[in-house]
Amino acid sequence: MSEHAGSGHAGAGHADAGHVDEAAVEAVLIASRTLIAVATRSLGAAAEDTTIAQYRALVVLASRGPQRMVDLAGALDVTPSTAGRMCDRLVRKGLIRRNRGRADRRAVQVSVTAAGRDVVDHATARRRALIAGILTRLPAGQQSAVAEALDAFAVAAGEIPDRHWPEDALSPPPAGGRAAAASRANEPARAGVVRGT
Repeated sequence: MSEHAGSGHAGAGHADAGHVDEAAVEAVLIASRTLIAVATRSLGAAAEDTTIAQYRALVVLASRGPQRMVDLAGALDVTPSTAGRMCDRLVRKGLIRRNRGRADRRAVQVSVTAAGRDVVDHATARRRALIAGILTRLPAGQQSAVAEALDAFAVAAGEIPDRHWPEDALSPPPAGGRAAAASRANEPARAGVVRGT
């Protein structure tokens, strides 16, 4: 797997940048089935109310901060109308909020709420445990090879590592709610959730 990923990643900026190793495609395709299953299981009870597509929207907003609808749609690779309907559902669930843009008050942005961020953080912690359980079945050397290959794959896909997520991605709290929001941010349970590194 590391050989496949290495050849594909090294191709960036080189003559064979457009080359696709079909064996690598097949390996990632097979692995993706397990990762989708892990993603579904990681949602736990939230899966009853939050689809994988909606969860992905929450991750995009948590990792990139407030987004215009057209930008969110682009990040999700869906049409703006589809993104709009998805956001309507997430707003009703209290997981995201619509805000007026700071620079352009006519522009409407969507951002994740504290409740939405909780869904992301708890799913990430659960996913981390599930993935760790699978990796323990591999020798240390193969675990390192998997990490290297998937790091390169994530970079190529434009995924933002958790450690680079903006701290101000949360939507502004409602008027008069800043003190409560600040208090909530210091809750031990919140602080105990481990994000990816």
